[in-house]
Amino acid sequence: MHISVGDAEIHYDSHGDGEPLLWLHGGLGHGADWQFIFPQSPRGFRLIAPDLRGHGRSTGAGPTYSFAQSAADMFALLDQLQVERVNVIGLSGGGITALHMSVQQPERVSKIIAISAPTTFPEQARAIQRVYSESMLPEADRLRLHERHRRDGQLDTLFSQVRAMADGGDPDFTADVLMTITAQALIVFGDRDPLYPVSIALELYQAIPNAFLWIVPNGGHGPVFGAHAAPFVETAVSFLSGRL
Repeated sequence: MHISVGDAEIHYDSHGDGEPLLWLHGGLGHGADWQFIFPQSPRGFRLIAPDLRGHGRSTGAGPTYSFAQSAADMFALLDQLQVERVNVIGLSGGGITALHMSVQQPERVSKIIAISAPTTFPEQARAIQRVYSESMLPEADRLRLHERHRRDGQLDTLFSQVRAMADGGDPDFTADVLMTITAQALIVFGDRDPLYPVSIALELYQAIPNAFLWIVPNGGHGPVFGAHAAPFVETAVSFLSGRL
């Protein structure tokens, strides 16, 4: 399914019934990535899984990527689906989008789970972003990327966007901005993330008024896949259902 948002066509899928739950994938991912974590859509929730702007089957990519624009896209999607309030799970870049949503229209976001989402890009991440290219990835990862992003030139544009992020100024969440978030927030970070130090997780936890913090032992960037998936699902569903 698609909706039109300005110059973009945003593709999304919807699974299950119940309380709306928006899944926001990470950079170079697509909406169906939730299936690498959840064996099935979480019971009691209507899972809405878009391809973010320019990714997968969504269009609208430009020379730079705006996480703030991505958040506005998601509110346009929710408007068309007649969803007034929503829970959000965001991974990496999707987590940045979730934070923007919580700042832009705090009354519409009930709970967020922000996974490996920074307040700003630290220099160690920017150094990687500035030179990031497809050639740096294993062959299996490159094949998956081409399966997800099939339009001519699509991957080249996405990699160019990543390189531009290093000096793009988004995200830039200060403590006074994060204090305006009214949603309950679960901040999830790996203690071995090569991009973002754990101190960023503490910044988010201390600034967001109603926040929980989960540092995943031996967890890298996006510590919710593979062996980490089952404990994440249990914790995430408990948090979203109000059992934490």
